[in-house]
Amino acid sequence: MSDSTKPQPATTPMSSRTHRLVPAARPLGVLIALIALISVGAQLIGPLVIPVGVAAITFLPMIWGLLTGILVSAQRVRPMPVYLQDAAGVIMSVAVLVLCARLAFTIGPNIPLVLDAGPALLLQEVGHLFGTILLALPLAVLLKMGPATIGATFSIDREGSFAMVSERYGPSSPQYRGVLSMYVFGTVFGALLVSLIASLASSLGIFDARALAMGAGVGSGSMMAAAAAAVVAQHPDLSDQVLALAATSNLITGFLGLYVGVWIALPLAEKFYRLLARDHGDLSDDEGTATTPEPTQTAVVAPPRVHVPLLTTMAVLIGIGFIVSSVAAGRISLSILVGYLVMAALVAVGIGVARVTRGKLPAIIVVVTVGALLSSPASPVDTWMIGQLESIDFLSVCTLLLSVAGLSLGKELPMLRKIGWKIIPVGVVSITASFLLSAVVAEFALGLWG
Repeated sequence: MSDSTKPQPATTPMSSRTHRLVPAARPLGVLIALIALISVGAQLIGPLVIPVGVAAITFLPMIWGLLTGILVSAQRVRPMPVYLQDAAGVIMSVAVLVLCARLAFTIGPNIPLVLDAGPALLLQEVGHLFGTILLALPLAVLLKMGPATIGATFSIDREGSFAMVSERYGPSSPQYRGVLSMYVFGTVFGALLVSLIASLASSLGIFDARALAMGAGVGSGSMMAAAAAAVVAQHPDLSDQVLALAATSNLITGFLGLYVGVWIALPLAEKFYRLLARDHGDLSDDEGTATTPEPTQTAVVAPPRVHVPLLTTMAVLIGIGFIVSSVAAGRISLSILVGYLVMAALVAVGIGVARVTRGKLPAIIVVVTVGALLSSPASPVDTWMIGQLESIDFLSVCTLLLSVAGLSLGKELPMLRKIGWKIIPVGVVSITASFLLSAVVAEFALGLWG
C-alpha cells in the first residue's frame, strides 16, 4: 500500500465534533505557502553528491524537502498547530495518488519490459518477506524488545500490518506496539534511509539497475519513490525502466502483502521469535510492561482529525506541482500544466471508484491500472498521453510529495522518543535487509531468466 492510505497519527484523542474540522482559510493559506516555499526551495537547491570511498551518496531535492518540512513542523519557537500538520497529512494522501498517476504513465509504455522481467519481479518478493525476519528479528531479540519484536519485524509495517496484528493479537498487545514503533520509524526515516542505501548500492556498480528498481518496491509509496529516484540519479539513461519496475514491484507487493503477511510472515515471525527467545509461554506480556494501550496508540489508528476538501487539495497540488516541475525543467510549458490536469482527473476517478465500491477497489489500484492502460502500446491515445506526462519530471513530483510529508511529521517526534531507542537499529536493519535482499534475489532471477 502506498502513503495515500496511511492512518494519520495524532497526539491527543479528538471528539467526533472536531474530527471533521475544516481549517480556516487563513491558516490553510499558511500551510499552502509553506508547501510552496519548501518544495520550490528544495528543487532550487538541487542534488548534493557526497563521495564515500569508491561510492557516493546523493542527497536529492526531495530529501531537502522532507528534512526542511520536519524541521518546520517540529520546531518549538513558533509551533506549527497539530491540525495543520493533520491537514498536510490529508494533502499528502492525495499527493501520493498524483505520484502514482505519474508512475502509471511510466508503466504503460514499459509493459512489455515488465512482462519480460516477470519471474524476477515475482521472486524478488521473497526478499521483502525474509529480509526483515532473518536479520531484523534476531537483532530485536538480542536487544530484548520482548513480544513487540514480532510486530516490528514481520514486515516493514505498511498500513495493512495494523489490521493483521490487531486481529491476531489485539490492539492492546505488545505486538501491536511493535507495529506502531516500526510504522512511525519508517514514516519519519524510511524515505531518507532507503534513498541513501539505494544511492550507495547503485554507485557501487555491482547490481543491475533493474534489480535495484525491483528492490525499491519495499515499504510505502514514498519509500519506493525515494529508492527509485536514487537509482534513476545514477542511471538516468534507464529512468523509464527503473521507474516502471519499481512501481510494478511496489504494486505487486501491495497485492500480495496482505495474504503473505497473514498466512506466512506473521506466523513465521512468531515461531522464529519463540525459537530465539526460548519463550514458549504467553506472548501477551512485554517484559512486565502493562498491555493497556497508550493514548498515542489509540490516536494513531484514528481517522484524520481534519477535512480538507478534495477540490482544494487538487488545486494546491496542481498549482504548486506546476511551479516545482517548471523549476526542474528550467522552463514554463503548457504541457506541464496539461499533464497535472490529466493526473488530477485520473486521481479523481480513482477516489470516486474507491468511494463507490466502499474501498473494495482501492484508489491506488484504479489510478495505476487506468493510467497504465491509457499509456500502453494498445491505447489509441498513448502517444498524446506520454507526450504530456513526459514533460513532468518524476523527481520533482517526489520533491513535492516529501515536502508535504515532512510538514505532517513534526507531531510524530515525541512518540519516537517514547517508544525508545531500540527501534532505531532494528528499523535500520529491517529496511536495509529488505531492500538489499530483494535486490539480490532480483539480480539472481534476472541472470537466470535474462
